Amino acid sequence: MIQHVVEAVRRAQRLERVIVATDDSRIADAVAAFGGECAMTRADHPSGTDRVAEVARGLPDVDVFVNVQGDEPEISSTAIDLVVSLLEHDPDVAMATLATPIRAEAVYRDPSCVKVVCARSGRALYFSRSPIPLHRDGLPAPTSERPLGHLHLGLYAYRREFLLKLASLPPSRLEETEKLEQLRVLEAGFPIAVGFVDEPSIGIDTPEDYRRFVDRWNGRTA
Repeated sequence: MIQHVVEAVRRAQRLERVIVATDDSRIADAVAAFGGECAMTRADHPSGTDRVAEVARGLPDVDVFVNVQGDEPEISSTAIDLVVSLLEHDPDVAMATLATPIRAEAVYRDPSCVKVVCARSGRALYFSRSPIPLHRDGLPAPTSERPLGHLHLGLYAYRREFLLKLASLPPSRLEETEKLEQLRVLEAGFPIAVGFVDEPSIGIDTPEDYRRFVDRWNGRTA
């Protein structure tokens, strides 16, 4: 699966280098087998951000880092390019991420699906596991222009200096309450730029998810 992720990321136009950060020698061996680049990191990192920050400390000449989860073999290269461009177009933000419209009530109410609300500027106001914004007068019928809300996608771009600073900040009260590390950024007073895509990629969380991915992949390549 990690090979599919790496190959998907390599299709992005705005990335110069793709590095798999891991503390697992089995993953490192798999990456070496298909000719990928791997960086071994400590095993005690509390989050993926901290793991990426460790790699960033050794790459002082790189300005922007993109954190792609290793369970996203169908990540869109367009989405990766978009999250990088957000930093290029807004020099006052040091971190960017993506969201997609929510049109299903089940997703809107599911606490495992993180929601985000944004200002008109496109910067995040808040992230939550709760349904936000709360439709006080009842859920409207979602439309292309007015979805129920926006689902946060776990794809991040950071400026290097900020990434290192973020990894040094202690967990915040809101972060510990919602178990969302991006709230550490907002609570510390730093803006997060949010871009929007029409469809999320499908992450692989279970063996059944992986089997469905293989079936989709075989259908595309048949």
